Amino acid sequence: MPPFRLQRRVDFCDTDLAGIVHFANFFRYMEAAEVAFLKARGLNVHVDWNGDQLGFPRVSVTCDYVSPARFDDLLDIDVTLDRLGGKSVTYAFAFSRNGVPIARGKMTSVCCRVGPNHAIEAIDIPPELRTRLNPG
Repeated sequence: MPPFRLQRRVDFCDTDLAGIVHFANFFRYMEAAEVAFLKARGLNVHVDWNGDQLGFPRVSVTCDYVSPARFDDLLDIDVTLDRLGGKSVTYAFAFSRNGVPIARGKMTSVCCRVGPNHAIEAIDIPPELRTRLNPG
């Protein structure tokens, strides 16, 4: 299955004094790409699932930088499902500009039931939700 692609233009407010995208913004870009990936599959990071409120809090995020991105660059953010575990999902992100690699990252989230007072409990990813995450 080809990667899911989100395009994002770099805003001026995303850059530092050198005119380069501040490193932390790549984490925001990954989150936006994850949400778009999920919405394309009829899901979201917070889901009402058979009467339960499910969420996917992040437990690990990494990003390696290859080349700078600057104001007004149009970035391609390719999202692939790197690993689908029993309770967790790991996404891989590849950032590029006109085919030139910019950065690569990974994000792991755990499926949790959200209970009273926003208490969370890790649970197995429901089978139908797994199928939507990985339809291929």
